[in-house]
Amino acid sequence: MQSRAQSCGITIRPRCYHQNEVKPHSIGRTLGIGLRVAGRMAGQRAAAAPQATGTPTPAINAPTRQFDTEAARAAGKTAGKVTRGAARGVGGFFKPFRRVGGILWLEVMSVFFFLPVVVFAPVMWKTRLNWISGQDHRTFLLSAGIVVLFLYLSVSSFWRARKR
Repeated sequence: MQSRAQSCGITIRPRCYHQNEVKPHSIGRTLGIGLRVAGRMAGQRAAAAPQATGTPTPAINAPTRQFDTEAARAAGKTAGKVTRGAARGVGGFFKPFRRVGGILWLEVMSVFFFLPVVVFAPVMWKTRLNWISGQDHRTFLLSAGIVVLFLYLSVSSFWRARKR
């Protein structure tokens, strides 16, 4: 039984990543390759470490009555090296994203700090004539304080993001 596309004379070819506009050096591809390489390196180091100590590793099901402290220390050192290596690898991978993430965080917080300014500025404008004395004296002073405080926080956060 032929498919409808074949009966019409249309050939269906699988598309490669260039036609889908996915670049070969995209973040996901780089991350996947990096994780595979890091996993392979960690596995090789973990497998090679007990052989480097010179002490044979006991079988898992073999009954042992004595606890070999040297073997336990060697295994602990190996696990520590693998853990430190993995932590350094992950830290090295995320290092370029740390700066961009910090800048983005400051800019997002600046926008959130600016929201109370947008809300309380019209209230302050409506009560501006009663700023010394009057019925809305407290409302004006409270809204003015909120506007000044959050405007300062917003501008300083944008300024810190620009300096990075």
